[in-house]
Amino acid sequence: MISKKLKNIFALSIPVFIAHGMEEIFNGFYNVDWSAKLMFGFLNGMSVSQATFIVFQFMLWLVLVVFALLIASEKWRLRLMFLPAIIYIVELQHIWMAVKTWSYYPGLITAAPLVIIGLFFWKELIKNYKQEKY
Repeated sequence: MISKKLKNIFALSIPVFIAHGMEEIFNGFYNVDWSAKLMFGFLNGMSVSQATFIVFQFMLWLVLVVFALLIASEKWRLRLMFLPAIIYIVELQHIWMAVKTWSYYPGLITAAPLVIIGLFFWKELIKNYKQEKY
């Protein structure tokens, strides 16, 4: 079962994730990051409407799978919490790239609080996972 504390930590991170995404958009993260180029580079040769439609379809498929898992069982709801947990770790890349280049890297300012929130999230997630009976 997902504890109230884990839910609250996740809820706290949502506005930070939104701010983080806006920081990345406004500062051109997609132009400098290799992972963004790898994941979305295939969209470059397409029209805006075609690329938008493809991204919308992928997101819809993802939402449908997530909804199916959410209604499957409480165990799957807890397991799905590992997805944001992994994202908290990935946000370390912003800090690493800033240190590596010794300059601002798009997303750095809001990545720091996400990493801190992620530490608390991971601690509570592991506690929840250990309490779950499998």
